Amino acid sequence: MSDAFAEHAEQIKRHAAAVLSHVAEAAKAAGVTCDTLQMEHDHPYKAIIATAVDKGCDVIVMASHGRGGLSAILLGSTTNKVLTHTNIPVLVCR
Repeated sequence: MSDAFAEHAEQIKRHAAAVLSHVAEAAKAAGVTCDTLQMEHDHPYKAIIATAVDKGCDVIVMASHGRGGLSAILLGSTTNKVLTHTNIPVLVCR
């Protein structure tokens, strides 16, 4: 079973790398400076905030799935946690 988890983790890392590469290429084509960073953390919102502070970011841009009601409460929201735990402005895109 641990082999299956390890393979799944590698697939996730490869997918994230491909997505980040695509974003970096689009930014370059638009003439926008873009640094990418892939990391794992038990509390993603903490990693997002710490990275934004370390990099001196002026704004954090995040996506939102738009979940509401009970599912938002039960599942939690990384975007909501970032919004409530940072002083850096956050732009939320739906």
